[in-house]
Amino acid sequence: MSDSQPPEQSSLFPTDPDPWVIDAEEAGWVCRVVFAEPPFGPYDYRVPDDLLAQVKLGCRLAVPLGRGGRQMMAWCVGLAHRGAATSAPVSDATAADSPAAAQSVGSTSATGPLPDPLAWNVNAVDVARLRPIASVIDANALLSADLLPLAGWLSQYYLTPLGSVIETIVPAGVRAGAGTRPISYYAIASAYQDQWSDMRLSAQQRQVLTYLARFDVPVPAHQILRQSEVGASSLTTLHKRGLLTVDVRRMHAQEFVIAAEDREQPLALSPQQAHCLQQVLAAVATGNSQPILLHGVTGSGKTEVYLQAIQDVVARGRQAIVLVPEISLTPQTRQRFRRRFQRIAVLHSQLTDPQRHWYWQQIAQGKVDVVIGTRSAIFAPTARLGLVIIDEEHDGSFKQDKAPRYHARDVAAQRCRLAGVPLVLGSATPAIETYQAARTGQHTYLHLPDRVEARPLPAVTVIDMRVADSRGPGGRVLSRQLQQAMQMALRDDGQIILLLNRRGYSTCIQCPGCGEVLKCRDCDIALTHHRDLDLAICHFCDYQIPAPNHCPACHQDGIKFSGLGTQKLEAEVRRLFPTESLLRMDTDTMRKPGAHEAALQAFREGEAKILVGTQMIAKGLDFPNVTLVGVVNADTGLHMPDFRARERVFGLVTQVAGRTGRGPKGGRVIVQTLNPDDPAIVAAATHDYLRFAEEELRLRERVGYPPFRRMARVVVRSSSENLAREATDTLALAIQARFPTDPATAESFLLLGPAPAPVSKLRGYFRFHVLVIAPPEFPLGQEIHTATESLNLPEQVQWIVDVDAMDMM
Repeated sequence: MSDSQPPEQSSLFPTDPDPWVIDAEEAGWVCRVVFAEPPFGPYDYRVPDDLLAQVKLGCRLAVPLGRGGRQMMAWCVGLAHRGAATSAPVSDATAADSPAAAQSVGSTSATGPLPDPLAWNVNAVDVARLRPIASVIDANALLSADLLPLAGWLSQYYLTPLGSVIETIVPAGVRAGAGTRPISYYAIASAYQDQWSDMRLSAQQRQVLTYLARFDVPVPAHQILRQSEVGASSLTTLHKRGLLTVDVRRMHAQEFVIAAEDREQPLALSPQQAHCLQQVLAAVATGNSQPILLHGVTGSGKTEVYLQAIQDVVARGRQAIVLVPEISLTPQTRQRFRRRFQRIAVLHSQLTDPQRHWYWQQIAQGKVDVVIGTRSAIFAPTARLGLVIIDEEHDGSFKQDKAPRYHARDVAAQRCRLAGVPLVLGSATPAIETYQAARTGQHTYLHLPDRVEARPLPAVTVIDMRVADSRGPGGRVLSRQLQQAMQMALRDDGQIILLLNRRGYSTCIQCPGCGEVLKCRDCDIALTHHRDLDLAICHFCDYQIPAPNHCPACHQDGIKFSGLGTQKLEAEVRRLFPTESLLRMDTDTMRKPGAHEAALQAFREGEAKILVGTQMIAKGLDFPNVTLVGVVNADTGLHMPDFRARERVFGLVTQVAGRTGRGPKGGRVIVQTLNPDDPAIVAAATHDYLRFAEEELRLRERVGYPPFRRMARVVVRSSSENLAREATDTLALAIQARFPTDPATAESFLLLGPAPAPVSKLRGYFRFHVLVIAPPEFPLGQEIHTATESLNLPEQVQWIVDVDAMDMM
């Protein structure tokens, strides 16, 4: 099955008719709906008079489908009266009050849109032949009117049915209306605001009133009891005496804690920071939605620029969205923002459904000023959006790996264009595409080349691990230089971060006799040994078996466990430094909700001296007492079959190096590598992003890769290898037929493949892929859609189109 959007009902899209007079019997209210599963639609239904006041854009309806009239849940994406000249957009107020005007919203794509899933000529609809909707599911719209055009753009650009896109935007917990409970909110009665301090009260009652006096809004009972350390009887007594008022509200189970700690004042800015802030505020004031690249070295004070820009936005009565790439960054970011802003919300994948629903409602009701979260937070229902910031914008986690395969950076740019607000992209190592856009004037370029307080960037030492003298005793994983540096850092009461971007204990299980490598049963992937569980695990599909003690092929004993993961690194560090406290952060240890926050808080407070982890510890974290960073194997990922491999390695090494030297003790970095002369390693060791970027751009321009051309990846899979190969051949020929044949332009188009995917078998399916490369102005998605929409591939074959692909595996 393809992610591409199926053809719409042809009967609903005739050529525009000449103006005519609508017969009164043919007039009526019509709604357009889409489904989140096949058949995706769109389809039209008649709106009965008794349901007219309840139907709104973005709400769910129950509608009959098929000959049997089976009721299906559908999303309302259009509401119009047949007889209106056009389907004109209307305001939220109109939609909420009454369907007094046609409701339909269109969208466009700069790269050449597919047929707009929201475009609609209602006068071409025969109302008399339409079935009526059965019922309205939602009292209020779940998808706000301002997000509907964004959903339409996502559907077009990423070749995904509109109903599926909407269910990506609206979380499952919101659709299910997860978890509410009654909560009592207390406040000091107005008659006693200035009198209670002179009254005769118990110590606990006085504690309650002292705490409540800090607020000018009612406070939830559970928060009062926890913070004041009193019993519930104190609240009951004060309420009976009339000193407190109580308001019982039906609220979501998730707490909305009202922060009352002292506000942190804005920090003094350097001249460079002040200039950057001035440029951002000018864009806020004028509604300039041209993206702004804030390129600042690690520790240059980008976050302070964000904070002061958001303060201006909030002062204007508007809301801001801040995206971060990792869940591990959200606790720290939340703490820093809470010291400046009272009303914040944090959205990430570890929230429960009730928590996510509660936050969604708070944001939609305007009770949140700042939304912080990972990729999907770009869909937060901020009705008064004033600014979007993407921190560490280069990070690959901003690209979703399932339909719709959107990149949050591109979605944010489109949302900002629709809303007329600025987008700030911040990074010490901007994505090559982003940097090129800044070079060519498509983005505004702001630069922070120096650290705050003139602190130097840390010195970087590159250790050539090919040299035997560099290795530790017995060829251990930590070089002599790194071991000595760790001893010095610990002696001086500093902290250490060790990066290794591979989890598990041993990454290869191989027989020394016959050479058999233990692979996953369902994937073309070597199993990784996890010694704590004594299991061999596939990191793609989670298939697992007990770790073998003999070869499964030749049955020889003495099977060899080799390669290096974070578990083995942890064991080695504990062996070398048995008295030092250590934390490990990877996806194996951070599975429980709150685990990231607890681990980082423990490290921040000095409970652990050494932090071992994968890329989740490499970005955005600020620990002033870290005086040493060790990159244990800088070559991890360097030789992947992906043209962005070198960029990712450069960014990872540079980012983790930036975790040290942020305090008065300074810091240093030691990078262990088998490729010390690789341009990515050399540039990272000298903190020279511009050198790396210019060299990378020259290479990509020469071979015609992004950002100089656009790229889409078509991946075909089937349980039959032959069927997958044949279907990929068919798709490739159909796509290539859409390429221009003019010799002057033909060389700008390229089709690589068909070929087996680098991971040729995954979860039991054989995989083949094709890379489609075209000039930036070519409507790549539209042409692939047109080329493939009429193909009839076998049912056993599934295929997807990844527009602007980031993952080549």
